[in-house]
Amino acid sequence: MKTAKELLMAYLQNINNADEAIALFSDDAAIELPYLSSLGLPWRWSGKDTLYKFLQNLPKTFPGFQFQNIRIHIDTPEQAFGEYEVECTVATTGRPYHQHYMGRLVAKEGKIVLLREALDLAQVAKSSFPNGVADLSGK
Repeated sequence: MKTAKELLMAYLQNINNADEAIALFSDDAAIELPYLSSLGLPWRWSGKDTLYKFLQNLPKTFPGFQFQNIRIHIDTPEQAFGEYEVECTVATTGRPYHQHYMGRLVAKEGKIVLLREALDLAQVAKSSFPNGVADLSGK
């Protein structure tokens, strides 16, 4: 049975392989990026079918998306916390996407039940919104 750290590392290393990544999740698992809600974006995906679609779309949305500079700070059998970075491109804008994530993974019976991540929202806006951070006014 995999520990939380092993699951987190396997997820990060297989982020561009939806078939490999989805096998790490329990049937009722969720991925959350709660701060995206302040930008009016979806922030929670749950259930294996929904997660699989999310994982399949990630490489199309962010060509070259690959986690790097992975640092694990908390490592227990059922929880892991780490920081990791991405440098890629946003498909819709062609702009570079440089992101620093912090993620907490909760595991149960050797599967991911929750992955909750924090990220730099200014970078999301700069890279993804048509007018960059100017589109943040009023949000």
